[in-house]
Amino acid sequence: MKFKIGLIAVFFSAMVLIGCLPSAPGGGGGGERKITVYGFSIMKESLQKEIFPAFAAKWRAEHNGEEVKFESSFAGSETVTNQILQGVPADVGIFSIERDVDRLIQAGHVPNDWYVTPQKGIVNKTPFVIIVRKGNPQGIADFADLGKEGVKLIHPDPVSSGGAQWSILAIYGSELRKSEAETGKRDETRALNTLKAIWKNVIATPGSAREARTQFELGQGDALVTYELEALLMKDANAPIDVVVPKATIFSEHPVAIIDRNVTPDERPVVEAFRNFLWSDEAQKAFVKNHFRSVTNESFNDANPQFAKIEMPFTVEYFGGWKKAYPDVIEKVFRDQVQKK
Repeated sequence: MKFKIGLIAVFFSAMVLIGCLPSAPGGGGGGERKITVYGFSIMKESLQKEIFPAFAAKWRAEHNGEEVKFESSFAGSETVTNQILQGVPADVGIFSIERDVDRLIQAGHVPNDWYVTPQKGIVNKTPFVIIVRKGNPQGIADFADLGKEGVKLIHPDPVSSGGAQWSILAIYGSELRKSEAETGKRDETRALNTLKAIWKNVIATPGSAREARTQFELGQGDALVTYELEALLMKDANAPIDVVVPKATIFSEHPVAIIDRNVTPDERPVVEAFRNFLWSDEAQKAFVKNHFRSVTNESFNDANPQFAKIEMPFTVEYFGGWKKAYPDVIEKVFRDQVQKK
């Protein structure tokens, strides 16, 4: 009898221990996973409203009911990068500029072969436009008009905001593109003088593109240079604004990277699956619905009639990529010749 009681005790002890064991990698059976995403400011709506729920539903259906929970944080792209460098537990980072990924590679947080798709890690894109007050009382028709006397401009801070750096490239590159079309040569003096005149009219430099939008919504300034996405979100909310589409402007392109240093072997399958999901038709269409443009299929963009037609578009490759654009334009032109003066 004592022997039987002993066996029963051993059996129940074993069952308790088995119940405490973690589920096997890949999960199944209704377990739970967590992915921590750090993103630049304007990614918030599309991720939280569309992308996170869509991926969670897909994973649940394909892995026996296993749930994926997301934790996320959003700020200026440079700020997000600094937070990751300082040790926040991000599994995935989505950035405004590729240079931020390069900084993480140099610090050992991201491997050199960080992208896995023909899009070279870019998940979506959007052109830069100008938001003005309803009726456009200052008569702004292009970037150069932002340098007119009396115009008050809100512009995010290039130290913390990737959007601010895109804006500088948009303004400077716009004058290069137009002068090149007119004369066959890039007029760097014209581009520099335009940027100088515009920067004199900047009255506030918030930390991110989203903070700049908020400041403009609170009534400050006559104009704001920002992502088309921000302008369209404001129009969706019936804000009293007009959108000015410059003749020549840049398309910002936004990369995603797995923060390799923070991802364990057990976490990697779900983290990689989420990263790869961002290029799926479902995710790309969700981005378009939320006013980002697709990078996998241009025909998806036809579904958003609010997208502007850009007469003379260009990308960061016009400057030779970020490895040249940052030192040549952001540092040598903007920092050393515009900001310091």
